[in-house]
Amino acid sequence: MPVRDAVEGDAEEICALIEEHARYEGNDELTLDREEMRGHLFGADAKAWVLIAEPPGQPGTVAGFAFCTWSFSTWEARPGIWLDDVFIRPEHRRHGLGGELLAELRARTTGRVEWDMQEGNDRAAAFYKQLGAQEVHGWTRYRWRPARD
Repeated sequence: MPVRDAVEGDAEEICALIEEHARYEGNDELTLDREEMRGHLFGADAKAWVLIAEPPGQPGTVAGFAFCTWSFSTWEARPGIWLDDVFIRPEHRRHGLGGELLAELRARTTGRVEWDMQEGNDRAAAFYKQLGAQEVHGWTRYRWRPARD
């Protein structure tokens, strides 16, 4: 299967994928602290987890990832998954890896799998719709960020 759980040895590649995704989306400034991310993903009090997509027939090659945390719905009274980021490197697209990542997330919970998508990303919207995902109407996301010096 081309999707697997990330291991600590993947931390550098995960950071590289996040930075590549940022550049793909026009953010040329993002640089992550590798050790800090390693702690968030694989430390004693890990805060997130990652699935890695490998192209068929190319074990050990990292094509993309899904970066996730657990969530909980009070109204459904069950845990779900918050998909913070999903990215497949352009050279590995159109092989079903994004669908494989999302199918694996769906299989890991009886609750909701949720994520945000930037407005105007019509290709992603069509992809998610093809998978059976539904847009959430009537809700607006708010974000409270820490003050910066």
